[in-house]
Amino acid sequence: MSEKIIESRTFDEERALYGVRDVTVRNCRFDGPADGESAFKECEDVTVDGAFMNLRYPFWHDHGLTLRNVEMTELCRAALWYSEDVAIEDSRLHGIKALRECADVRMRGCDVVSPEFGWSTRGLEMESCTAESEYFLMRATGLTLRDVHFQGKYSFQYVEDVVIEDSELDTKDAFWHAKNVVVRNSLVRGEYLGWYSEDLTFENCLIQGTQPLCYCKDLRLVNCQMVDCDLAFERSHVQAEVTTSIDSVKNPLEGSRITLPAVGEVIRDIDGATGVVEIAGEKDAQVRACA
Repeated sequence: MSEKIIESRTFDEERALYGVRDVTVRNCRFDGPADGESAFKECEDVTVDGAFMNLRYPFWHDHGLTLRNVEMTELCRAALWYSEDVAIEDSRLHGIKALRECADVRMRGCDVVSPEFGWSTRGLEMESCTAESEYFLMRATGLTLRDVHFQGKYSFQYVEDVVIEDSELDTKDAFWHAKNVVVRNSLVRGEYLGWYSEDLTFENCLIQGTQPLCYCKDLRLVNCQMVDCDLAFERSHVQAEVTTSIDSVKNPLEGSRITLPAVGEVIRDIDGATGVVEIAGEKDAQVRACA
């Protein structure tokens, strides 16, 4: 069966292309007075190339979906839910809750402005994308982000199995309760980073902001810079190699080791806060820092 092509049309009715299979849709608009929802619900093997989407819930329960040069406006809310095997390229996703409960999603060259983006998504790759969101990717698993520029609050909470590389994250309360996360060659800026996380690793990163990395288990920093960081590592189990001074370290737990060139203050005011804070070039750094 040859693939069907739908081109240069406008749709505004309810479920306009419900259940279509093996279809390419080019240069179409989903907008109009009928204000219909769910344009592509329950579809399979669909390519949308060049589209303006101004209606709600367009891509639900789809399998094998390719989107290129698609503009999803603020009114195109909850655009992709419960869909699998999705590729999105050079597109704008500007409606709230744009991606949720999806699997095997690949995004490249996209601009995301979407509160509550990506919740509970499984297997998401993002490359060369920008994103602005609150509660970005909460409870998502199996994430790979490269060259992603993110701005927002409460990002990556409860995520699992994540690799982030060559990215810039400007975010507050990031990685809370996260598990098995590696961040490499990236700038991470924001308050209260990584609290209650487990198996969180930063390699060759610049970390900036107050009270980072507290209440962590199996935390690792490798060749990282920390700027404007105070009260760091409170009640954490941490192995850290830091190349800059830290304003203050608070209550690193037994078995921890933090090496750095200088520290303004080491605070120990609970039992068990016996982690080593080692100043480069000083043999008895822990005793000196506590004095």
